[in-house]
Amino acid sequence: MPKISTFEDLNVWKLSRQLNIEMFRILARKDDKEYGFLINHLFKTSGSIMDNIAEGFERGGNKEFINFLSYSKGSAGELRSQFYRALDVEVLNKDEFNSLQSQTIEISKQLSLFIKYLKNSSYKGAKFKEPSITYGSQEID
Repeated sequence: MPKISTFEDLNVWKLSRQLNIEMFRILARKDDKEYGFLINHLFKTSGSIMDNIAEGFERGGNKEFINFLSYSKGSAGELRSQFYRALDVEVLNKDEFNSLQSQTIEISKQLSLFIKYLKNSSYKGAKFKEPSITYGSQEID
């Protein structure tokens, strides 16, 4: 099993990043004069998913991480709702909607599983690990 040492190692963060890339690919071609507010909101909400994963990871404790993963999951639900608005006003076509919606549902599922895993884990987080000390030339755990 590969070691996770940064948020960039997390599969759910990578999926969130891919969602943002796909959204940019789709939405950058749209005329934003009439629906710029909605397009901007879509970008902010999708960015919130990956940003909260990163922020929670960097806080170093499982309880805080779980809270931020929960915020990410909430943003995923918000984004799915926004996709319906974008579909209704034809900012997204049905194929774009289906693609983005299925990616977001997968991210939400992975967030749920990750939250459940962390809640059941005895590991409390990096900030609770006793630091190593150095005595002379030896490191002591």
